[in-house]
Amino acid sequence: MHAIHDEFPQLAGLRYLNHAAVAPWPMRAGKAVSAFAEQNVHIGARDYPRWLGIERRLRERLTRLLNAPTTADIALVKNTSEALSFVAFGLDWQAGERIVISDEEFPSNRIVWEALKPQGVEIVTVGLKGADPEADLLAACGPRTRLLSISAVQYASGLRLDLERLGQGCRQLGVLLCVDAIQQLGALPFDVRACDCAFAMADGHKWMLGPEGLGVFYCRSDLRERLKLHEYGWHMLENAGDYDRLDWEPARTARRFECGSPNMLGAVALESSLSLLEQVGMATVAQGLRERVAWLEEGLLRIPGLHLRSPRDPERRAGILTFALDGWDNQQLFERLKHEQIVCAQRGGGIRLSPHFYTPTVVLDETLAVLRQLASD
Repeated sequence: MHAIHDEFPQLAGLRYLNHAAVAPWPMRAGKAVSAFAEQNVHIGARDYPRWLGIERRLRERLTRLLNAPTTADIALVKNTSEALSFVAFGLDWQAGERIVISDEEFPSNRIVWEALKPQGVEIVTVGLKGADPEADLLAACGPRTRLLSISAVQYASGLRLDLERLGQGCRQLGVLLCVDAIQQLGALPFDVRACDCAFAMADGHKWMLGPEGLGVFYCRSDLRERLKLHEYGWHMLENAGDYDRLDWEPARTARRFECGSPNMLGAVALESSLSLLEQVGMATVAQGLRERVAWLEEGLLRIPGLHLRSPRDPERRAGILTFALDGWDNQQLFERLKHEQIVCAQRGGGIRLSPHFYTPTVVLDETLAVLRQLASD
């Protein structure tokens, strides 16, 4: 594990617990981007075919990470919001059709659906605080429901849903399942075939340890041509390299959702970061994360006046623990933790901590020590 820790040479005293927001890059990603910059400075795009090889490897790694059938099911997108928009404004909606979401969604997975209201589409919002949130979500899927869109892991509470159960239920009801996977992909194993989702999307800058500005969009093969396109350009064509050709058609693969020039800089970084996750193995990544979250939870629960706002059941969480502390306003507590070099976030009526599989236990212990002191002040 020592070599893995060398990939994250953070400043001494820094306690980084914010992977659910924006993660630090591993050293290899920084080196890859530096080398890419040097190439651009000295030889420009002379070796562009080699860059395309990096992009190809990125698609292959993402295909394996999502367990998608083929790379043809994978599109490289700017972010989760763009991919959600491809679905929302690609499907042919009829007035009166319904979309089911939860009441805990990040704005990306709420606003895009609410934007369909002028077309007569109805949004049904379901609470997740009940004893069986999956049953509640499926029960809300009536005969007019066309799509259920849900985050695999809720960004504030950290609640993880049973996607396989939701997929099975949606299939029986004839409802499309759309999964915002940004808080699970790269943290725990994720399988688009096992959960039988129609669509899945995620940014690379959280648990995948990559840069902002590049994400992944999985679209099931039988649905690709059912999504109406709203962006057009040279890159999304079936014959993308034939610039003199006057007749054209969209690519038959998910590249049809990539209208223009790729984010090659982002591809260099993300491909390198994903190579680390593959080297470690997602099973090992998941186990390391579970151990650190459990370590944090045990310590947090021993602090007087601290209230955990995240699920206690290990099967109901991924990498997020959110809490509030008696006697402290959340904003004041956040600022104090920031002063103590604890990088975290203010979410869901509390403070959100999100380690990753490599986070040193000393970082967890030092954070808990700070919180114990603040609780006694």
